[in-house]
Amino acid sequence: MTTVRIPAGWPATEDEARAVQDEWRGRVILDEPGPPPGTGRVTGVDVAYDDERDVVVAAAVVLDAATLDVVAEATAVGEVSFPYVPGLLAFREIPTVLAALDALPCPPGLIVCDGYGVAHPRRFGLASHLGVLTGLPTIGVAKNPFTFTYEDPDAPRGSAAPLLAGADEVGRALRTQPGVKPVFVSVGHRVDLDHACAHTLALTPKYRIPETTRRADSLCRRALKEATA
Repeated sequence: MTTVRIPAGWPATEDEARAVQDEWRGRVILDEPGPPPGTGRVTGVDVAYDDERDVVVAAAVVLDAATLDVVAEATAVGEVSFPYVPGLLAFREIPTVLAALDALPCPPGLIVCDGYGVAHPRRFGLASHLGVLTGLPTIGVAKNPFTFTYEDPDAPRGSAAPLLAGADEVGRALRTQPGVKPVFVSVGHRVDLDHACAHTLALTPKYRIPETTRRADSLCRRALKEATA
């Protein structure tokens, strides 16, 4: 497990963090399709916290996109690098997530975040932030719609409806299993929305949540117990 400190110059206030989002938002690449679904490698990242000890643990789990078998995994433990503020969660997580990715023994391929990309008040959520920093294709698959609106998709698997900020489509509500609550997919970086949804369906053969997220969530929870034991 890699140990991480808060980087020098990391934003310390809400205004500083929002300024970074506003500055870097223009670096997000939206006009690339990204890798074909079901090919290469795909990596899930997730974090777990112990706020009493000011500890955050990140996990990165690489899967073979065709078989969904685990190829590699890594964890990192660090200090919580920013207070909890909705819309600014990336600043709590990214230093430790980057360390977990750096500790992998192989390239991660597409990265799937348990959160948002351009479905964000400043169109620069965790998946976009991570994509810009790493240059890798990223998508966000969230469990709730944040502040955005949507019509409930039809019941069959694969049904989708626009996730809307006013009249703008910032993502999609996607039904990954018949009759189960949708997940909320958004572009992070270097992947278009159609491909982001196709990747999400390829990663959800049995459950509502992508296998990448399920594996990373389980690993980071185990690693947090070890780190705080």
